Amino acid sequence: MGQQEKVATSLAGAVSEGISASLAPVDAELARRYPGDPGTRQPVHTVYVPGDVFAPGTIRSWGDQALAALDEHAPDAAALAAVLGLSDELAGPVYERVRAKLEREPIEDLRVDFEDGYGGRGDEAEDAHAARAARLIAEAYADGTAAPYMGIRMKCMEAAVRDRGIRTLDVFLTGLIEAGGLPDGLVLTLPKVTYPEQVAAFVRLLEAFEKARGLDAGRIGFEIQIETSQSILAADGTAAVARMIDAAEGRATGLHYGTFDYSACLGVSAAYQASDHPAADHAKAIMQVAAAGTGVRVSDGSTNVLPVGTTQKVHDAWRLHYGLTRRALARAYYQGWDMHPGHLPTRYAAVFAFYREGFEQAAARLSAYANHAGGDVMDEPATAKALSGYLLRGIDCGALDTAEVARLSGLTRADLDAFASPRRGDLTATAK
Repeated sequence: MGQQEKVATSLAGAVSEGISASLAPVDAELARRYPGDPGTRQPVHTVYVPGDVFAPGTIRSWGDQALAALDEHAPDAAALAAVLGLSDELAGPVYERVRAKLEREPIEDLRVDFEDGYGGRGDEAEDAHAARAARLIAEAYADGTAAPYMGIRMKCMEAAVRDRGIRTLDVFLTGLIEAGGLPDGLVLTLPKVTYPEQVAAFVRLLEAFEKARGLDAGRIGFEIQIETSQSILAADGTAAVARMIDAAEGRATGLHYGTFDYSACLGVSAAYQASDHPAADHAKAIMQVAAAGTGVRVSDGSTNVLPVGTTQKVHDAWRLHYGLTRRALARAYYQGWDMHPGHLPTRYAAVFAFYREGFEQAAARLSAYANHAGGDVMDEPATAKALSGYLLRGIDCGALDTAEVARLSGLTRADLDAFASPRRGDLTATAK
């Protein structure tokens, strides 16, 4: 032991107290605007099914069609690996997990569509389809056949279709209430948002419904679909999407990029409308920065190239979809849209390969950080948060098993939750 250092200060305690008092409003504003990730599972995709097509067997039908596509066009691990360029090490585990996923949980998030995929079919028909969607979703949650997340995309808040969209939402939510209540996995999507005032109006609508049905205030959240240039850059030069998050008053759960409407809005010709277009990258980068820390998650869009026809055409479409999905994952867009059952094999192949190829290194780095063991990378708390989030997303979607992550990292699910965010840790502790 060396000589004990003499510690001296010059500032009175009142200085620190005064600074803290002056920053109290900022502290409160930071806590309100940037609560961090909600700590819940984020689905890897959203599947849109038109309201007139949605049926009791839709989810199982998509899984069966995806499995049939694998049987016909990639009947074993080696065949799929050859199409997608998977390594020998990944081929078997990825293929087996893809098939298991399609059998167990083919869709993670399903949206019954009453907007572009549905169109205008008359009030009587839309009323009936909205009521049926509520009944079928309630029954699916009751009998255990539901996707983890389900809901509807209504028509937007523009004048021409506003009343119809509000009525469809009312019919749907009322049907769920009368069938037993709103399910925990309920998700609503508000499309074609251009002005923050439209988001604020939707909040007022949800408040009115909650009050009418005796629900807790703030019970119903929603996603905002970014499909217009004005939603990224407002007329005054500000980032409108950031103002939309604020206008949602804590109800916004996601920002979804609309590939084709947004591209068309900017004049991109049809042949070049894709999620990897520079215009798409710009929009999603703005969305990502606006949402960071708010608890609002960002979703990529879709591809309209369907894996149908000859085996060569299916393989070409699979390679395209796989590449776009991997590209999005690398850019931290952990969710996207899928338009066809044939997209499911490559959605899950891309997601599973992304997590399986890096989880051993991530587990080792997180273990070294947790045990102060050092290593060839100097990680910080922010990196530990990213590493644990990566492992948790892999576990949630089925790419990884809790046991194999625990074996390599020495960490439990609760440990991972605590590293990922305090809110996750609190949720895990509460669940126990």
